[in-house]
Amino acid sequence: MLTALLADVHGNREALAACLEDAERAGADRHVFLGDLVGYGPDPVWVIERVADMATRGALAIQGNHDAAAVEDTDTMTALAHAAILWTRERLGDDHCEFLRTLPLDLNEDDLLYVHASASAPQDWIYMLGPREAFHSFRATAQRITFCGHTHIPALFNESASSMPQHHVPVDGRQMRLLPQRRWIAVLGAVGQPRDHNPAACYGLFDSVGDRLTYVRVPYDADVTARKVVAAGLPRALARRLLTGT
Repeated sequence: MLTALLADVHGNREALAACLEDAERAGADRHVFLGDLVGYGPDPVWVIERVADMATRGALAIQGNHDAAAVEDTDTMTALAHAAILWTRERLGDDHCEFLRTLPLDLNEDDLLYVHASASAPQDWIYMLGPREAFHSFRATAQRITFCGHTHIPALFNESASSMPQHHVPVDGRQMRLLPQRRWIAVLGAVGQPRDHNPAACYGLFDSVGDRLTYVRVPYDADVTARKVVAAGLPRALARRLLTGT
């Protein structure tokens, strides 16, 4: 089975549509959304409704910190993120809020774990930035492969019996086998707001036959989304980020 793994859409209609079209061309059988459907971007309603419709047809979705913040008060966000969340809240209806509110923090499936941030404390939104965070995440789950997002930067970690987990920078478009004798954490980057100096949308394709994972970059018209950000009255810094991938 070929699964498309999509994290951090952040209300970016153009990026999500481009990734879904690419996944369809690749022959993806199903989709898993790894949190943060909303926040930052100008099209939260379209994104929620698209994912909710896909969920009725078998797609999986989990909750991210921006999804949670959109339906409950929080004081843990940056000023920029908080401004975008306040804007987002004003546009969501009751059905949109209920969908976000009822998303699970994590999901286990066979030997896989889907979570937005870290398995060690999903509700604390810990960034998977390096081996130390990966070590604590590995200790918190028995699952062999963890798929997550949150950092907006693609990364891959494998567990080591003799040292801290090893951190790898994935090569875009290169299929990698997640060897069965090791455990892995795959951070999928971001569909809607990449921060690895590459503005192209990022998602993953996981082939369960052979445990093969590919990080896919999909160029899209970020200028269109950036103009929509500005026109909506969202902070201009959010438009600049889309164009620079930072």
